[in-house]
Formats: sequence, C-alpha cells, structure tokens
Amino acid sequence: MINYQSDLFGITPDMLSHFCVGWSCPLSGEEMKHVLEHSYRFILSLDTKKNRVAGFVNSLSDGVHFAFIPMLEVLPEYQNQGIGTELLTKLLAELKDIPCIDLTCDAEMQPYYARFGMFKSHGMVFRKYLSPEQIKFYRNRT
Repeated sequence: MINYQSDLFGITPDMLSHFCVGWSCPLSGEEMKHVLEHSYRFILSLDTKKNRVAGFVNSLSDGVHFAFIPMLEVLPEYQNQGIGTELLTKLLAELKDIPCIDLTCDAEMQPYYARFGMFKSHGMVFRKYLSPEQIKFYRNRT
C-alpha cells in the first residue's frame, strides 16, 4: 500500500539513497534528507509493505509569488502506477495560492507536465556539470 506524507517522521537517509537514477553522481541519502528538510514543501510516497520511499516531489518558494519544483522522483519499479501524478497533484494543491510555479524538464517530459496545466516557457538555466570526482570534492567541502 502507498501512503503519502509531508514530513520526515520515520524516514531514514537509507530510505532516500536510491533516487536520482541516471545521474552521473547521485545524491546520497543524507543529501536527499537535507534537500527535503530545506524545501518549502515536499510530499513523499511510502510503500508501507516494504517500508520504502517510492517517490517524492519538492518545491522551493518565497511563499508569496514564486515557487520552483526542482525534483519529482519515483523509483523505476514504482513508475507507471500513478505515484508521480499523485505526488505532483498533492504538491500543486499545497501551492495553490502561489501564482508563478516553474520547473525545468527534458523535452520528452513536457507532455506529462502539460496534463497539469503547465505550458512551455522560454528561459535560461545555469548548471555546473562537473566530473564525479569534482562533485565529490565540492560535496565534501564545509
């Protein structure tokens, strides 16, 4: 059974360590927990039979006018079961009073997000694409 929650009660870093599939240097469970703790809002999907986080979505916001959705992640074995749709629906309901909600995605994902009323927009981003060694170096700096 999949339950949804908007807190980290009972969630360990190990339960968050298998996300970012396809990333050259995925975030660790500790880093994922930090991301969620510092998000404006987040929703987790929890497989209660396996005591496993199946997916999550998070947002960053000023709480007034702008919100950004940086991550919607569902583990491969839980995809195509409506979990991502439910996560995003719940998050958008929590952001209903924020007039400007943005996210960036690959072109093949645009039809998915269009189902939620989002539309294509032009913009610019800055990304630091670093080697895995460089990423580890920067992550270990304090």
